[in-house]
Amino acid sequence: MAVDFHIDAAGVARVTLNRPERMNAIDGATQARLSEIWAEIRRDAALRCVVLAGTGRAFSAGADMKDADGPSGLEYWAGTGGEGFGAVALGAGLEIPLLAKVNGLALGGGFELVLGCDLAIAAESASFGLPEARVGRVPLDAMAILPKRLPRALAMGLLLTGRRITATEAAGLGLINQVVPDDELEATVEQWVGDIVACAPLSLRAIKQAVVRGQGLDERESRNLLTPSLRAALASEDGAEGVAAFLEKRPPVWKGR
Repeated sequence: MAVDFHIDAAGVARVTLNRPERMNAIDGATQARLSEIWAEIRRDAALRCVVLAGTGRAFSAGADMKDADGPSGLEYWAGTGGEGFGAVALGAGLEIPLLAKVNGLALGGGFELVLGCDLAIAAESASFGLPEARVGRVPLDAMAILPKRLPRALAMGLLLTGRRITATEAAGLGLINQVVPDDELEATVEQWVGDIVACAPLSLRAIKQAVVRGQGLDERESRNLLTPSLRAALASEDGAEGVAAFLEKRPPVWKGR
């Protein structure tokens, strides 16, 4: 299968690009499958977080340029505007944490997949770049995202040259959370996952929804944005459980309600 998808006992969804022979490049069929997976994840209220990974030596080389049946040009521009590359570069409407496990090359759309995640951990050997202009294409999602994340000169330096940057450089720009030796990537990602699932699930949904919906608002408007997830978290049994567990010096038992 082009994408492996399973949910573990802790409620963590594992989504793994599995086209190592194509460096996990995404063709039309893979894009459609990813869209289905994100929709399934959105419907599952019991999930705690998602880990997006790649097999082989690449995270993802971006769009599969050998995909003769895939959309291109204006057709691609019109068809992916709602979700972005991989149906997730623009966030996929997920209300649970989405973590990228970057094991190698993240180029073009592969870099955009990372930008669509909330957290990203990369191996030292990973590298990032937007080579679209070098092959007569356009990094549609990155054009919208990077100028909001970086100072203009830094964003344009990536967009207008196609040059690659190392994982350490990406971390220095604040585009990823942590860089680790290649043989420590798996364990480090699982540490992050463990920290996430130790938190109250409704609190995490409330935080993410508030951050996403608060973009573009000033601080006062963002702080006072009473989202549905925030209402649920503030009125939850888990809210009382968290305080009780703290006072009783024991781990909380989250129920997600």
